[in-house]
Amino acid sequence: MNRILVLGAGRSASYLINYLAEESLKYQWEMTVADINLEAIQEKIKGFSHIKALVLGINNLNKTKKAISEADIAISLLPPKLHFRIAEICLETQTHLLTASYLTPEMKALHQKVKQRGLLFLNEMGLDPGIDHMSAMQVLDTIRKKGGKILAFRSYTGGLVAPESDDNPWHYKITWNPRNVVLAGQGGTAKFIENDKYKFIPYYQIFQRIKPITMKGLGQLEGYANRDSLKYCTAYKLQDVPTIFRGTLRNKGFCQAWNILVQLGLTDDSFEITNMQEYTYRDFTNSFLFYHPTTPLEKKLEEFTGLSFESEVLQKIKWLGLLEENKIPFQKATPAQILQDLLQKKWKLNAEDKDMIVMQHQIEYELEGKKIEEKMDLIVKGEGLSQTAMAKTVGLPLGVYTKHLLLGNNFPKGVQIPIKEDIYTPVLKELITFGISFH
Repeated sequence: MNRILVLGAGRSASYLINYLAEESLKYQWEMTVADINLEAIQEKIKGFSHIKALVLGINNLNKTKKAISEADIAISLLPPKLHFRIAEICLETQTHLLTASYLTPEMKALHQKVKQRGLLFLNEMGLDPGIDHMSAMQVLDTIRKKGGKILAFRSYTGGLVAPESDDNPWHYKITWNPRNVVLAGQGGTAKFIENDKYKFIPYYQIFQRIKPITMKGLGQLEGYANRDSLKYCTAYKLQDVPTIFRGTLRNKGFCQAWNILVQLGLTDDSFEITNMQEYTYRDFTNSFLFYHPTTPLEKKLEEFTGLSFESEVLQKIKWLGLLEENKIPFQKATPAQILQDLLQKKWKLNAEDKDMIVMQHQIEYELEGKKIEEKMDLIVKGEGLSQTAMAKTVGLPLGVYTKHLLLGNNFPKGVQIPIKEDIYTPVLKELITFGISFH
């Protein structure tokens, strides 16, 4: 094998393409980067004359099939909804497939066919999911090999702004898909286990039920529950463990303010508001509060939240521009789309800004009659807008394991996620050389 196809040249592709471009030069591999936007490709492969650029729209089925058939490994950084279409083509063309996206039931159903063809379709090979799986499984497997019994597993991940680039009252900037930021928590009721009790948090309560998380060098953060912490019980071999929790990290104070946006209904993506030509952001916010002919919006917010308008929380809402008389640039849109457009401007990561990835695993176990608690912290800072920590931690796991495959190492067959030792060991070992290591 010596032919790589990268599908997608968006923001998260930068580190992956750089890494594989250098490795392909070293090992004389063929490499092609495909995207619908030629400028995006050219920006990513600048300085690497041996990399081929391919302008490709996924709806051009014949061209897509031809490109995949000419590769030994396809790496899909396309939107998650397109992965299954790519997977069907890879199955037909006998091409390995790697993605950083969640494993879907449709993809999982291909397992036997993929296995029979001697292929690997590796999903969830990014940051979260990805590095979280590999690092957790490494320590869980190590504890079990010593004879330890796992009592509790908690894991948190967050994409934040680095302290030196933190210049707004929310202490947050968008470093990944902005739509996912706005819709966070809406994928269903959060489910986890605490002391052998199943616990459930509906969306409208998620940002009220936060846990304080301390990380060395960063102080106190806050964590809220992910959608379904139970889906990895079997994969992590935690079926009999009394406490299992997976969550997302934000800086202190974020969740209380975000919860107001949720309670108001500004994150709702289920209906469109029409005839918005004359709407201002103030009108938009006011439309979600009770009617009164003379009560000002500020007073309504105080009554709705029980907070003074001068409080830090409501000042965060004000800072976003939701009380201003500026016109909304849509004729029709969902509340979530209006909010997303505003946040992309207010929470923009500027060219000189650094983002930051944080992750913490908390593992309690019993070994030789003693109860032990281990905490593992990961902090990775970006190097600016073109080389973000998010792109680094999403792209490098994909790149490192692609190299592992191309060098002819053994690999598991079928549809997989990176929870097996022969996957996570070489990847985590090399990630350390890039400053991606736990303490």
